[in-house]
Amino acid sequence: MQWREWLAGLGLPIPQTLGIEPIVVAALLVVGAYWLGWIIAARATPSITRALLRWTERADDASGKLVKGLIHYSIMALILIVAGNVTSWVTVALMIVALGLGFALAMLVYRIGRTFGLGMALASILALAVFVATAAGTLGGLRPMIDALDGIGFNVGSRRISMLGLVNFILVAAILFVLARLINRILVHSIARLTHLDISQRVLVQKLGGIAVIMVAVLLGIDLLGIDLTALAVFSGAIGLAVGFGLQKTFGNLMAGLILLMDRSVKPGDVIVVGDTFGAVTKIGIRAVSVVTRDGKEHLIPNETLMTEPVENWSYSSRNVRIHIPIGVSHSSDILLAQKLMLEAAFASDRVLADPAPRVWLKAFGESSIDHEILAWIADPEGGVGGVRSEILNRLLILFRDNQIVLPFPQRDVNIRSEQVPDP
Repeated sequence: MQWREWLAGLGLPIPQTLGIEPIVVAALLVVGAYWLGWIIAARATPSITRALLRWTERADDASGKLVKGLIHYSIMALILIVAGNVTSWVTVALMIVALGLGFALAMLVYRIGRTFGLGMALASILALAVFVATAAGTLGGLRPMIDALDGIGFNVGSRRISMLGLVNFILVAAILFVLARLINRILVHSIARLTHLDISQRVLVQKLGGIAVIMVAVLLGIDLLGIDLTALAVFSGAIGLAVGFGLQKTFGNLMAGLILLMDRSVKPGDVIVVGDTFGAVTKIGIRAVSVVTRDGKEHLIPNETLMTEPVENWSYSSRNVRIHIPIGVSHSSDILLAQKLMLEAAFASDRVLADPAPRVWLKAFGESSIDHEILAWIADPEGGVGGVRSEILNRLLILFRDNQIVLPFPQRDVNIRSEQVPDP
């Protein structure tokens, strides 16, 4: 049915003298579908992004661009699909519609692929394949193109390697990769909302879920590509040796990370000391634990190290940590007043807890001073102890000066003896 008959069937009068050719209508249809999709996407994106923020508790520029691209090119593709099926186009007009539809679907696939981690080259190849397949299917089917790709290849023993098989492998791998990333991201956000699980349990479930998604994607890809696993039996011994020798540390660190998450001895947010490294655990990965120090340096410590080496966990059972601040006072000073001022300086710090309350211990009678130690508790060990110690000592120095409390200097008694040497 021609386009004039289709419009007439809708009750729209079309003057016979109207000199609009189908090729012009097709071009206007593609341009109109593009701009209509853009206008609708611009209006709908903010609302959908806000809903995405409520669901996943995050919405960044990448999420907004993805939503806008999905709406834009989906509407464009839908309009062109409907237009291509409700009327019969001449060859040139049909080619314009087919190219427009291929462009819309290719851009849709490219945006999705880039958002979920595909590189630019792989996303472009996937988009190009979708463009060619869509255009070919709209113009008359994929069979000619499939036969042409299958004809390009060579035989290796009893198996044939063709361009069609290579294209199928790339498409299946790319699609499964994007789907696995999408499902894994949905799992991560969904599990993160399970507030009845603590952070260590949530991370463990996320890791196990990610491993399960990867395994299902690999098995599904093998099934879709028709790979005969018995053909790989020859390489199973070599793979076993590689895992046993070359990847032993990798699998050891993987299992150590899972054990750490299961027994919760080290979990994200803990403040730990491993060797000379002191910092807060930000992530427990497949291979290593990320520890950020107070200097902003991120140390990647292998999971096995945390299983075999001694680890100080400052927040394992409680986040309260006691700090020790040594201070000396002159023998001639008012000791009771000095101890009172030490407590006052400790209480003045915002990070010092009122319960347990700070205390002052008299440690020893030194050669030059009466040695004390201020004991104060903090509940945020990830902030370090140097800042609290400096704040208390600065405050204490001012209080000592205002109250004539002397900080002693080392004292030594020197006796000089002289002996007369007899004359020879």
